[in-house]
Amino acid sequence: MKRVIFIVATAILGLVVSSESVLAQGQSSNRSEIAAESKWDLSDIFTDWDTWEASLEKIPAMFDEIIAMKGTINTPENLVKLMKKQETLSILASKLFQYPNFMYVLNARNMEAAMKLQKISGMFAQYSPKLTWITPELLLIPEAKMMQWVEKTPALNKHKFDMVDLYRQQKHVLSEEKQTLLSYFGTFNGSPSSIYSNLSVTDIEYPSVKFSDGEEAVVTRGVYSKLLRDMENQEDRKKAFEGHYGVYKKLENTYAAIYKAVCAGNWAAAQAHGYTSSLESRLDGNKIPTDVYRTLIETAKKNTAPLRRYSDLRKKVLKLKESHVYDGSIPLVNYEKEYPYEDAKKLVYDAVAPMGAEYQKKVKFALDNNWIDVYENTGKQPGAFSSNVYGVHSYIKLNYNGTMNYIFTLIHELGHSLHSILSCDNQPYATHSYTIFVAEVASTFNERLLLNHLLKNSKDQKERIVLLNQAIENILGTFYAQAMFADFELQAHELAEKGAPITAPILNGIMAQLFEDYYGRAKDKDELAHVLWTRISHFFEVPFYVYQYATSFAASAQIYERVMNGTDAEKKKALDQYFTLLKSGGNDYPINQLKKAGVDLTNSAAVEAVVKQLDELVTQLETELEKL
Repeated sequence: MKRVIFIVATAILGLVVSSESVLAQGQSSNRSEIAAESKWDLSDIFTDWDTWEASLEKIPAMFDEIIAMKGTINTPENLVKLMKKQETLSILASKLFQYPNFMYVLNARNMEAAMKLQKISGMFAQYSPKLTWITPELLLIPEAKMMQWVEKTPALNKHKFDMVDLYRQQKHVLSEEKQTLLSYFGTFNGSPSSIYSNLSVTDIEYPSVKFSDGEEAVVTRGVYSKLLRDMENQEDRKKAFEGHYGVYKKLENTYAAIYKAVCAGNWAAAQAHGYTSSLESRLDGNKIPTDVYRTLIETAKKNTAPLRRYSDLRKKVLKLKESHVYDGSIPLVNYEKEYPYEDAKKLVYDAVAPMGAEYQKKVKFALDNNWIDVYENTGKQPGAFSSNVYGVHSYIKLNYNGTMNYIFTLIHELGHSLHSILSCDNQPYATHSYTIFVAEVASTFNERLLLNHLLKNSKDQKERIVLLNQAIENILGTFYAQAMFADFELQAHELAEKGAPITAPILNGIMAQLFEDYYGRAKDKDELAHVLWTRISHFFEVPFYVYQYATSFAASAQIYERVMNGTDAEKKKALDQYFTLLKSGGNDYPINQLKKAGVDLTNSAAVEAVVKQLDELVTQLETELEKL
């Protein structure tokens, strides 16, 4: 019932893909010198700050109108009025948030945008506690009576799924008094996340490390990642690893104290709402069975043979006596081809041809109409995302640098954008927003289309090796790593539920065992790597989130096999089912939506499909390396 009850003040940004920002050849870091067609047109949201302010001034009155309806939603007519007011407010709130947010994304030094963000966030924080009456008041209406209203009132019918979900979760809904009381702890409950952010971003001090060539570098997160890709000398990679991870090792006790607070807070919230575990509490909102989570981590852990085979292959090709965690990013072959952005657009457009002409047309429109902010500029935040503004269109942020990796980033984010557009075009506002659980299906499906297209057309032996290696790394990063992280989260939270100690040595021990479970003898032991958990911001900021990357990847892998293989009739049926998923927004529970697309995540088949895919890719990579 989240879409009906809670005002949505922020839009989900989707997956943020971390990428080192290196300017594409010939591009300027001065935003004013970047061509207009390569930049966002934010006037589609608001023409200027004056129109933004004028819209913001409407918000208090809109809130007051909703608050004034307390005690009146005992008729279908008044309930319709409430929902229309909420919908109008929610749509406007999203625009009011995204306009300054996008401004800030483009230039983190834009203090005006930062102040506007604080202004709207403060306004919604002020009013949120005054809306806690809505859910309890709705639940005073008997379920049978509410369903009668829904069936007989067209304006309520589009909220049917939300109403069904509300009554499903009724036993976990607190009274108005209790919910209001808990709402006062909202800021306090966010403290562990805030402390983690300050410790990891604001206050952290990375050391300067001197390497064998006499050069020195401060091993920040970005620099560290780049060094592991570029340094051919293994001892230098080791120095970078020890310098970077050493910082987290020194702070491990503080990180453990923060994470203990996170786990304790989640368990307290779960108990307050009548759940038997933190996991159940986090998954129940979307009716995800806890068996889906457990099946993922158990199946991934049992099927690590292709992962270990790939690790052994890297060790052999790179001629390493020992294979360590800091050896995983060094390229297998030297390949420095640069892809101009116009070429990237053409490759992406051609790659999505199996989706049909209409899908291709939408992709081209997104590419050509200022939906994408392409290049890095001074002050622009790193990475990439796709974020939809309802009633406007999706916005994609890139920092395109001409590498093959960024072509995959482009088609990934377009997958998110097209998913959003298809959902908005085919669903009412009440059910237009899809869940995070299915969010990565479209993006990773698109990446697989691009891989297939490039492998089919590439005549360059090294390019094929780089492509296969990237596809393998995507599986390791999006599936195996996230399943391993999900396992870590579950074990840590189960400690909190038992009242057991949560300390740095204990958390390091959990991570050490997971490394053993996944890699075994394929990697030589690096004890310092066991503090990896301190670097995973999702653990501290959005608990029980990372598993969804793995489940979405598993789902897209199985859908891809169905769409691309079989008879023409079978492939057409699979593609039609896939489009049904993309158009369905949030009109059903995500498990059911995926079942309609031919994927059942309640058993291990989808997860095993990823294992099969990885095994085949490693075999292909072995073949290409032998040819070279």
